[in-house]
Order: sequence, then C-alpha cells, then structure tokens
Amino acid sequence: MIGLCDCNNFFVSCERVFNPSLNGIPVVVLSNNDGCVVSRSNEAKALGIKMGQPLFQIRDFAKRNNVAICSSNHHLYGDMSQRVMTTLRQNIEEIEIYSIDEAFLLLDDQPIEKLKLFGEELARIVRRNTGIPVSIGMSHTKTLAKVAAKLCKQYPKLNSACLMHRNEDIEKVLGNYPVEDIWGIGRRHGKMLKECHIKTAAQFAALGKEWIENRMGITGLRTWQELHGTPCIDFTQESSNRQSIMVSRSFSQELYDITALHDTITTFAGIAAEKLRKQNCVAQELQVFITTNRFHKGEPQHYECGTVKFDTATNSTLEIVKAATAELHKIYRRGFGYKKSGVRLGHITPATAVQSTLFDTIDRTKHKALMQAIDHINDSYGRESIKLVSHGTITDHTNREHLSPQYTTRWEDILVVKV
Repeated sequence: MIGLCDCNNFFVSCERVFNPSLNGIPVVVLSNNDGCVVSRSNEAKALGIKMGQPLFQIRDFAKRNNVAICSSNHHLYGDMSQRVMTTLRQNIEEIEIYSIDEAFLLLDDQPIEKLKLFGEELARIVRRNTGIPVSIGMSHTKTLAKVAAKLCKQYPKLNSACLMHRNEDIEKVLGNYPVEDIWGIGRRHGKMLKECHIKTAAQFAALGKEWIENRMGITGLRTWQELHGTPCIDFTQESSNRQSIMVSRSFSQELYDITALHDTITTFAGIAAEKLRKQNCVAQELQVFITTNRFHKGEPQHYECGTVKFDTATNSTLEIVKAATAELHKIYRRGFGYKKSGVRLGHITPATAVQSTLFDTIDRTKHKALMQAIDHINDSYGRESIKLVSHGTITDHTNREHLSPQYTTRWEDILVVKV
C-alpha cells in the first residue's frame, strides 16, 4: 500500500503555528512580490478567493471581509517542511518527498486492518511535533493515494486519514471525482476529456486501453492503470537530480541601473551554484536573462538572454558568478526599465564525471575545498553568513509588505516567552 501525507493549506498553516490569532479567520499567502494568492485557508476558500488571483483584484474585498494577508516567508516554510519530513522519517522506514508539503509513504509492512488507525496516529504525531495539520491518503497506487488525501481534506469526519482499498469504495469515490483533478491529467487533456463528455474519474477509468493510448499516450495510460489499482509510478526514496536550475525574481519597480541588476544576478548565481553543489552536480551551461515589463504597453520593451558554455563543467560560485556578471554587461541596454532577471544552469551532470580540458588553469581542488567550507558555514549559521563581496541583495527591490518573522531560522525573530 502507498500513502500520501499532504500538509493542509501548508503556507497558511505555517503562519498559524506562530500566530494563533490567524486561526479561524480567512488567511491568504501571496507569491513573491506580493503578486498573487498561492495559499488559502478554508475560510478564504469559502469566501470565493481563487488560487492565483492577483492581490490588486481582491484587496478591497479582503479588507471588507477581514482577510489576513501574508507575504511568502520561504525561510519559514522550508524549515517547517523539513520538520514535517523528519517526523515522517522517524515513523516510516521509506518515504519519498514529492514537494515542499507532500511525501509518499511506503506502507507495505503495515497490516491492512490497522492502516486507518495508523494513519490517524501518524497525522496526530505530525501535528503534535510541528503544529502542521496533514491529510493522509492510503491506497494501492500513488494516484489513488492522491485521491484519498484530497477526500480526507473534504471530510473532517475521516479524522485526517482516508483508506481506500476495497473495490466498491474506490468505484464509489471515482464516480464523484472530477476528471480534471486526477493526478497526471493536465489542462490540455482535461479539456479534451470534457469535450468527449468524460467528466469523472470513473468514466475515465471505464474507457478502453487503446482509446487512452491513442489519445493520451504513455502518460495517460499510466494514470489509467493506476486508477485500476496497478502501480505504474515507481517509489523512490531519493529525489532525482534536477536537469536544470533556475533562480529568478520579478521586482516591485523597474530597475534602470546596471548596479541594481548586478546585485540580483550575482545573488541568483550564488544561490544556483549552492543548489547545484547540494545535489553533487556540475553545470556546463549558464544562461542570464533580463526583461522589461511586457504589461506596460506604452514603454519600450527589451528581452535579452545570454549563454555561457564552460570549457569544464563547474559548481564553483566563483566561476559561475564571474561568468554571470560578464554576461550581464553584454546584454544590458541603457534606458530600459527591467522588471525581472534570472539565471539558469543547464547541461547538469554528476560532479564525479567532470572531464577537465588540457588548458584548464583553475585549481579545482582549491575551489572545491573553498566551496565546501562556505557551504558548511552557511549550513551551520544561516544562508549568506559568508558570501562573495560581489554578492548583492534583492530585498530593496521586492514587495513584501505583509512578511512575518523568520521564527525558526533567524535568531532575532525567535519568539520570546515571558513568564
């Protein structure tokens, strides 16, 4: 059996752990730059606030209905996610982290007759250890476990755990489950299925194998088989390495000065290099891009992307930042107001397979030792405890008017209890 532990309204739940005054009232968390809604409490959903809705559209509505607004606090959310996953690992031998707020659980060692109580107890332990409410769905496949977890959120009487293992129960649930909500059914296929008058997961499962394969390919066939109880999506304890790493940000106002853009690009390049080292990989390619605000129709527009090919694949912050800075100066054009910038690392391979060129003049042994020392210090004392002199800061260019403290990752923000 496969389980899925899904944190309920995760970003909102993280805010509520340290600010109990948010309990019981509508709460939304915004994307970077306070742009759009990315997390909603159940109370906010009941008011009709949609996922992805821009803040400017709901600002007056939120004020009239006393909706609490929070800026994204990714330091807090990342740390709380790690606490949830650590708790799961302490109680389950094999877990697969799927996203910041979801993890699959391998439950083959649990007796089927005790799974419901086990799920309820696991949810209680996670809530006790972290303060985060979770829903645990359990079934024969990952896709069915996803369905069970969503069902668990809709019906509080399930007590945070839903077990779907009898065929009659699965058929009943799929008969009322929207086809577009099935894990693996994208927007395009969802639209196509509705045009064919296929509205529920049960109707989708009742289709013939050849019809699915011809219309939706191997991905659709895999989803179809999973709904029939046949596991087709492997369970892996280790997350696979990303094939590219992108770090970018939109700004609250246009940046005209190359110095401000330089700060963002060097910071992004440093973050990307750090992520690359954490998965023990190197990159052969670097891309730097800057773009104006395409929504300002009357303003001059400029989008430029520069690419650097490293002779020897690297994960050194020194090399990557130097190359990114040089590329920025090539693509920057005076007189344009830039709204977004970013870097992307591509052609990623394991660090154990680096092939140097005959003309490589860099002492890579020293670079590796230096990067290890920097990463160790930053892991111990917080990101950017030590950084390059050229690294800038992007905090002055972003809107985060409703940002909560970093309760668990910043000494100055740790809660003080007065007795």
